[in-house]
Amino acid sequence: MVSVRHLLASKKSILFTVAPDAPVLEAVRSMAEHGVGALLVMREGTLSGIVSERDYARKVVLHGRASADTPVAQIMSSPVLTISPEASVQHCMVLMTERRIRHLPVVEGGRVIGVVSIGDLVKSLIEDQQRTIEQLESYIHG
Repeated sequence: MVSVRHLLASKKSILFTVAPDAPVLEAVRSMAEHGVGALLVMREGTLSGIVSERDYARKVVLHGRASADTPVAQIMSSPVLTISPEASVQHCMVLMTERRIRHLPVVEGGRVIGVVSIGDLVKSLIEDQQRTIEQLESYIHG
């Protein structure tokens, strides 16, 4: 089974972040600009929370708050569930399914080194299954 470390090595290692005191509007603009569904909320290099499109929809839009006046800290999810780079893709899928989340920050030595999304995990599982199918077909025909 593929580890998160292997998964991170095959994707861009850019961390998209926002400050906890930034307005939600800034976070939403940043998510749209970067084509991501969540941002890490960081204060002086430390992970404070995570804010997602789901947080925006449920905690700003549905409550009639103003995006420009609401700080990210008021809607972010905290504490954040994190994983180690040694975790398996399968373990991450179980965590995400049980907790109904779509993004997991990867932490090593107290430092965030990446984020895996449900899309990353599904892609990895599909690739793993394709390799298995190809190996079985080769074995059958070989």
